[in-house]
Amino acid sequence: MEIAILGGGIGGLSTAIALKQEGFDVDVYERHSCPTEIGAGIVCWPNASFVLEQLGVLDKVARVSGALSYMNRFSSSGESIGSLDINELSRLMRYPSYSIIRKDLMDILTQRALDLSIHVHYQHNVSWLSNDDGKTSVQFSNGTRIAPDIIIGADGRMNSIARKYVNEDNAPIYQGFINWIGVFESQSDIFTELSVSDYWGVGERFGIVPVSKTKAYWAGGVASKSIDRISPDAYKSELNTVFSGWPTIIGKVINGTPLASINKIYVHDHDPIKNWHKSNVVLLGDAAHSPLPTSGQGACQALEDAWHLVKCIKESRDDIPKAFTLFTERRLPKTSGITMGGRQLASSIFNENEAFCQQRNLASKNTDYKATVVGMAKGWASGLPISA
Repeated sequence: MEIAILGGGIGGLSTAIALKQEGFDVDVYERHSCPTEIGAGIVCWPNASFVLEQLGVLDKVARVSGALSYMNRFSSSGESIGSLDINELSRLMRYPSYSIIRKDLMDILTQRALDLSIHVHYQHNVSWLSNDDGKTSVQFSNGTRIAPDIIIGADGRMNSIARKYVNEDNAPIYQGFINWIGVFESQSDIFTELSVSDYWGVGERFGIVPVSKTKAYWAGGVASKSIDRISPDAYKSELNTVFSGWPTIIGKVINGTPLASINKIYVHDHDPIKNWHKSNVVLLGDAAHSPLPTSGQGACQALEDAWHLVKCIKESRDDIPKAFTLFTERRLPKTSGITMGGRQLASSIFNENEAFCQQRNLASKNTDYKATVVGMAKGWASGLPISA
């Protein structure tokens, strides 16, 4: 059985590794000329750590990651408005929670793929998918054409050709806010505790996720009704204007990050779709479901997809349409819930009504975070053999 994966990001590489470990022949086709590094960093929550262990890379991830302890919420003035115990979450789910720079995770997955002799074909940009006699083939812009037995569309949220083929529409939905993202590194110890710091303002947010005592990735967000032209030279001045007067650490992180390491994203997602497959094509990761960063689960759910899809193909390798149907049934409820949850939190964080934000912060302060941790553990562990 020949399997092709369109997209060499976290979802595509992890699926290729999982398939190869089970003895399947698989090739990855990536539009870029080298491994992608889009995004600053991610938290590998326990559900992701479980999958990374199955892929044989969790120990390598641990070496370059931070083991997170708490998620601390603050107002824009620095007042504490709640604290979630990540240690307890990890204990309940029986796997650690790691913060990692996205480039480091991509390097680990890429090396694992190379070690398994998985061929990653770079500079293969998909032009279109077409169905000939009931079997789909892929045409690339460089003239290459392939017709494998299975095509896995892991080609992202913004312009997934596979999603357009399956769903007939791949237009992402702008969710009304901007994220500037970056990676900060200091020569001296800055982060004495490896805990997430999440600051909430009125229509504004700044999050800092330490990876070590000297390194962190961060995101500064602000509500924006329109999508304007991007001017990289203005990123720091934009950030300093928005977050002037916020706690000192925020300015230190912004101004200590090289301008070339900052990116600005007008944040999009997709409405959940009920069908993830057509003919011999199946969607995975952001091509199938693309939760906002407020969900905290984008990369984690792509990793879960890898584990589930390979399991379904193994169970029904003589009936691939059945495998795809099983995969969709197992993944759709969880990913749809995470997508809508991410939207709900974003609408609260980026609300521009001051009275609403005051009540939101008060509600956060009065939240039962022990119960919240239990709920998160149950939700994120669903479908996986990891909860206590």
